[in-house]
Amino acid sequence: MIDLKVLRENPELVRNSQRVRGEDPSIVDQLLVADETRRQAIVDFEALRAEQNILSKSVGSAKGDEKSALLENAKDLAGRVKAADAIRAEAESAAHQFLLKISNLIDSAAPVGGEADFVVLEHVGTPRDFSQSGFEPKDHVELGKILKAIDTERGAKVSGARSYYLTGVGALLEFALVNYAISSATRAGFTPVIPPVLVKPAAMEGTGFLGQAAENVYHLEEDDYYLVGTSEVPLAAYHMDEIVDSLPLRYAGYSSCFRREAGTYGKDTRGIIRVHQFDKVEMFVFCKLEDAAAEHQRLLQWEKDFLNAMEIPYRVIDVASGDLGSSAIRKFDCEAWIPTQGTYREVTSTSNCTEFQSRRLNIRYRDENGTKPVATLNGTLVAIPRMIVAILENHQNADGSVNVPLALRPFLGVDTLVPA
Repeated sequence: MIDLKVLRENPELVRNSQRVRGEDPSIVDQLLVADETRRQAIVDFEALRAEQNILSKSVGSAKGDEKSALLENAKDLAGRVKAADAIRAEAESAAHQFLLKISNLIDSAAPVGGEADFVVLEHVGTPRDFSQSGFEPKDHVELGKILKAIDTERGAKVSGARSYYLTGVGALLEFALVNYAISSATRAGFTPVIPPVLVKPAAMEGTGFLGQAAENVYHLEEDDYYLVGTSEVPLAAYHMDEIVDSLPLRYAGYSSCFRREAGTYGKDTRGIIRVHQFDKVEMFVFCKLEDAAAEHQRLLQWEKDFLNAMEIPYRVIDVASGDLGSSAIRKFDCEAWIPTQGTYREVTSTSNCTEFQSRRLNIRYRDENGTKPVATLNGTLVAIPRMIVAILENHQNADGSVNVPLALRPFLGVDTLVPA
């Protein structure tokens, strides 16, 4: 959540952030009213409590009729204190609910607009000209069948649409990608983590995934648990209600991820680009606010290093304001070239969430001036299915075999994936 002090001192800044995100700026004014009501309710309650404390001391030294009268007043005052406390609690809850509806304050450097208004920051590598190799590229579904690596038909039979099996070299390719990602992250100073994928509502809400992203979250109603769509959620909540030290703290979480993909009917239904369950290695950082922008660039560079090692052409985009999640002030995506689609597709992203998540999750650090919220950042090191798509399509040969990127060969033990 945002800092209420910023809202009170510069509400127009918050209204404009809401506008450029395509969200409702009127919530700012509703929150201001609710916040004033909350603060007045606290003043009223504390005044009555102070009066009650004074009266309690007077009762102790009074006698006879005076004491009886004071006790009667104390009884009446106790009822008023209880009522004031209830009003205070209700006012605080109302203000908190409005506060949860306001997204993080957007970075002024982020492009303004919708999904299509991103800015391309750079292109890395040149898309392969398959005509020079004398053949038309096959898509990853066809290659997956040839290699006996991907089985979407049995996936659909067992689990419905947007489901799949990775088999044989497909499964081995996942293990290779994960092992390379974790070993790279460990060398870069990240602590590897295998987090839970079932989390309590506080963890999901604290990371901002029960707002605009709620429609894509799987909720187990009977138990009131959520399946995570990214290990960002359990990694962010790892230090919930704690005061941390030795910043920055860097974690690399490997987990399965679950997404309903609501609202994407008809999009990317072929293959394994947009699926309900996939595995991913996610980087997560806790740091001081003043270090967050530099840390964001480091996360982006680690993502670029990974794509460079996979020898895949890609571009980096600065995501526009209307396409950001509620927690992020700025986000960079790396998009890999997919030959059979003739376009770039997102394979990694990294977001700077400043103090937004840590305020919700109550994660702080201590300095000479007391405790402060930490900044949080996240970045995908590798989302397995999309990386497999990019590798298969970009490194394929005419006979359906696929050259293994040099960085993965020690993990796979082969130079080429050959038709089964």
